[in-house]
Amino acid sequence: MGKVVFITGTDTDAGKSVVTAQLLRGLARQGLRTVGMKPVASGCEARDGDLWSSDVALHACASSLKADRALTSPYRFEPPVSPHIAASEAGVLIDLARLRSALDALRQASDLVLVEGAGGWLAPLSDTMSMADLADELALPVVLVVGMKLGCINHALLSARAIMQGQCRLLGWVANQLDPAMLRYDENLTYLKQAMPVPLLAEVLYEPDAANKALPCPALLSLLDQLEG
Repeated sequence: MGKVVFITGTDTDAGKSVVTAQLLRGLARQGLRTVGMKPVASGCEARDGDLWSSDVALHACASSLKADRALTSPYRFEPPVSPHIAASEAGVLIDLARLRSALDALRQASDLVLVEGAGGWLAPLSDTMSMADLADELALPVVLVVGMKLGCINHALLSARAIMQGQCRLLGWVANQLDPAMLRYDENLTYLKQAMPVPLLAEVLYEPDAANKALPCPALLSLLDQLEG
C-alpha cells in the first residue's frame, strides 16, 4: 500500500499544481512509483464529451504511474468557481466514500500518491465539508505550498496554525517564488524559515516552464520513510 501526502496552499494561486508536478517527477527519479490525484477540480474545459482539467493533465504528465482519470480526478466541474458552488450548481454532492475508494485504488498500485487540494486549506467542498475535513477524515500528512508574494507571511503562518489544529501532521512547507521581481524576497524567506513551526522542505524558484521541472526533495523523501504505508 503506497504512502500519501496532501498538498495544500496558502491560497488559490500559490502554485500547488507546479510543486505537485515537480515533486511527482523528482520523487519518481528516486525510484518511487508516483501518481497525482486532484479529488475535486473546477474551472475545467469541455473536451470530447468530458471535462478536462489543466491541473489533472499536469499531474498525468508528471506521474510515473498512469491511472484512470476517474480515480485521479473523481469530481470535475466546468465553472471556475469555488468547488462547493460548482458542485451545488451541478446538483452533485461530493461523497467522501467515493474519494476514499479512488485513493485506496491509487495507493494499491503506487508507492506514493500526491493529493492536491483545491484552493487553500479551508476551501469549502460543500456547506458542511472543507478541504481540511477531507484531509482530516483520510488522515493525510500535509505539505504546505507558500506562494511567495506580498502577504505570504501572514497567509503561511495562519495556514500552518490551522493545519496543526486539526488531525493531520504538517510535514513541512515549500517556498514557491511566484514573481521573480518580488521586493525583499530573501528577507521574507528568512523570516518564514524562523517563524514557521515546521521545516522548509524545498524552494522552487520562478521559471517560465517550472511545471516541467523535477524536484527530488530529499527532505520530503526522508520524512516519507517515517510514514506508515
